[in-house]
Amino acid sequence: MADSNLRITVETNPSESRLSELNIKCWPKWGCSPGKYQLKFDAEETCYLLKGKVKVYTKGSSETECVEFGAGDLVIIPKGLSCTWDVSLAVDK
Repeated sequence: MADSNLRITVETNPSESRLSELNIKCWPKWGCSPGKYQLKFDAEETCYLLKGKVKVYTKGSSETECVEFGAGDLVIIPKGLSCTWDVSLAVDK
């Protein structure tokens, strides 16, 4: 499957009931400092950003084609996606 068919889904400010349904309080935590990171997702990943701001550029996209998300967003990243995370504010998720 080509990266162009893989889409990141961003749910802005999900409800408390949605977060509770996903049991996010039991999810492992991860963080990173500002910078650019090359990532490949071998499995679908759902994450909830506690803080930070990110622009994601998928492999093969132009500098103007990105997905942005930050603190309070619930993000679903599809399996097989290769991308660059441009982190402008340190991330905790």
